[in-house]
Amino acid sequence: MGGPGEPPEGVPEGTPGGGEDEYRSVVFDESFVRAARLQEFSAEERIADHAPAVRRRPPLRRSGGLPHQALALVLLIALAFGTAIYMGVRHPYQNPAARRAVEPLRMTVIPLAPQGPVPGTADPAHLYAHSPAAQYRIGAEGIPLPPSRRTEHFSDSQVVTALTTAKDYIVRSSLYPEVLTGQQVRPVRVLLDPDQLDQFDESFTHPAADGRHAPTGWLVRFDPARAELADRGVRVQGTLQASETDASTLEVTADHTFVYALRPAGADAKAPVSLFTVRREVQFRFDRDDLRLRQTQLIVSYVQAGPLSCGEDSTNHLRPLLAGQTARTDGPAGTDPYATGGATPLCGSLAASAQPRV
Repeated sequence: MGGPGEPPEGVPEGTPGGGEDEYRSVVFDESFVRAARLQEFSAEERIADHAPAVRRRPPLRRSGGLPHQALALVLLIALAFGTAIYMGVRHPYQNPAARRAVEPLRMTVIPLAPQGPVPGTADPAHLYAHSPAAQYRIGAEGIPLPPSRRTEHFSDSQVVTALTTAKDYIVRSSLYPEVLTGQQVRPVRVLLDPDQLDQFDESFTHPAADGRHAPTGWLVRFDPARAELADRGVRVQGTLQASETDASTLEVTADHTFVYALRPAGADAKAPVSLFTVRREVQFRFDRDDLRLRQTQLIVSYVQAGPLSCGEDSTNHLRPLLAGQTARTDGPAGTDPYATGGATPLCGSLAASAQPRV
């Protein structure tokens, strides 16, 4: 007799071990059975419903929800989206409504008339050595940066940026030869906040002594038809100070005296040289956009310059009195108290102690 499960006739020839042994290594666990797409009807179901032998099962739903990778991706996208919204609302550089309106520059230029003939000599070094500028440094060395420290709302690096930008403006507007001789204004213009560019451009296309549109309020430049530099080593002395005015604004105050050696335009090297002094007090303002872009707003510019004649127009260019010249006896231009929108002409007297001793 055959063994259990074997046909009475025994195992057919050519089938070693029987069919059961052929699939003995295949294990159909419960998950495999549940995942099958086809399910065999029971005998009772086939008799009752006359259904086919098998039916198709609906796909199984995963009880665990989204795969871990998909869930992590969804969370990452949600986090990035939330961060973008937060930065758009809170980031100071993206909130134009919070930015203070840029004020126009208010400027005052006061000519200083000498009390006698302007002293001069052919040697600029001699003039400097016998003047109040004898100990002044040369060029940008005379504009040192003060020790800086963070404020309540601005870091140390932001304070340094404000100071260095203000110094850069002072250097370009008071020391660059191409600016002093009236050849260029671009080195100064590129440092300004874009909201002040219209006022700057109008000052040079339509100069006016109205306290808003005088080129000599923005920078130092001499009438090239009257004077030229006899020495490019301009003497400088002054200070820079930074302070926080509110949570979004830094201000820098610059107070410097510049002393220039000048000779008549087109004269040879043996022509007498005289000294010309400019005192500039400039107030700079920086918001966070200005600090990021390394640009600035000029709020106040107060200039005293001489020797000049009070009757000369110093709006567009400074017209220095040179060696041996004296100031005209007429005073500043008349003031009409009935006119509006203009600035009152001012003039001062240049003290004898401010001139070199020759």
